[in-house]
Amino acid sequence: MPLPDLIAIEPLTGRVRAEVTVPGSKSVTNRALTLAALASGTTTLRGALWSEDTRLMAEALRRLGFAIEVAPDSDESSNRTIVVEGRGGVVPSGGSVAQPLDLDVGNAGTAARFLAALVCLGAGVYRLEGSPRMHERPQADLFVALRELGYRIDAPNDRLPALIHGGGTRPGFCRVRIDQSSQFASALLLSARAGGWTVLVEDESADEAPYVRMTRELVSLFPPRGGECAIEADASSGSYFWAVNALSADQHTQTHRVRVARWPASGWQIDERFPRCIPLPLRLSRQSDLGDSIMTAIVLGPLAPHPTAFTHLGRLRVQECERVRALRAELERCGAAIEEEGDTLRILPSALHGADIETYGDHRMAMCFGILGLKVPGIRIKNPACVKKSFPDFFRKLAALPPKGLGATVRDARTGRVLSPGELMAE
Repeated sequence: MPLPDLIAIEPLTGRVRAEVTVPGSKSVTNRALTLAALASGTTTLRGALWSEDTRLMAEALRRLGFAIEVAPDSDESSNRTIVVEGRGGVVPSGGSVAQPLDLDVGNAGTAARFLAALVCLGAGVYRLEGSPRMHERPQADLFVALRELGYRIDAPNDRLPALIHGGGTRPGFCRVRIDQSSQFASALLLSARAGGWTVLVEDESADEAPYVRMTRELVSLFPPRGGECAIEADASSGSYFWAVNALSADQHTQTHRVRVARWPASGWQIDERFPRCIPLPLRLSRQSDLGDSIMTAIVLGPLAPHPTAFTHLGRLRVQECERVRALRAELERCGAAIEEEGDTLRILPSALHGADIETYGDHRMAMCFGILGLKVPGIRIKNPACVKKSFPDFFRKLAALPPKGLGATVRDARTGRVLSPGELMAE
């Protein structure tokens, strides 16, 4: 049974002691799927995230002709063990200009960017298309770099939908900018060995460089002839549960003690740093402190005992939704006092109240405000199933009894009925 279109989160009562597991990293999973397809043998990915974005990536690879097997993971319901038969850098042929091979990427930025570079190694014509929002998101810098390597890409306004003409291996040099998205550089780096490409990343903006570093290190460590790859837990997803520790009435006395099991320590994910940001400092930057988990911190801002400045948020404006505008609108709907200047939000201590939260189809909006509902009475989440993009069992984790969950009450907001665990899985 699907999640209702409007759910109510009730505040936690008593003290929560929990150690929660979270799904595998979306960023690492989709990078690993790409590298496994390019490997020359069979690769087994363990602890791989199985969500809307990674499913879209796996389905696109299958449509291209790669053999992929998916099996359950006994430790985490949102994970899978995925076995990929690599083709040694060979990408199966696409279609023709009249009948291209269609690949649907939904609103998955990693799939859109990684596949754009990957199919250049094939022969024939491929059409990449996605959701209306994905057609608005930037793609130009990646297309410019691929054209510099000699590939033909037909795309209105250099966005999706796009026709990509495969040209096979084309040794050469390209430059790529990452001020709008690090995924442009990552896409090129993942396929560079198979394509014979030399990639120069220009103007590495500080807030995107960590994801480029993740890609470089994963490429260097990935088994090129097949083998095993363990996917570490997703730090951005883990931030929501660390955030519960900031919901205490007294900032100096921690009511809740929640930990995330198998917390990553590789240094690949900038959001590994999130636990160090509780309690909130006076200033946090997406350029140097946190990645997507800065959204979690922003939602905690009104609960802090001091004003908090969240800086360098420009990258959030071109993701699944215009996240700066969305965060401000929904927090103000709950009574928060916020000052916006450029790409900075300054959030003042505020007395919050309940509200119906618009999620804009953005998984992180739904999860951020789901956590706020554990503190503020009356928070109701619209379209909660959008969490399927990265964390399908998020609300089930909230409701599961400690120590594996938080013991929260989640209701169908229209009927008042408490939702069972089976009804809390986003599909």
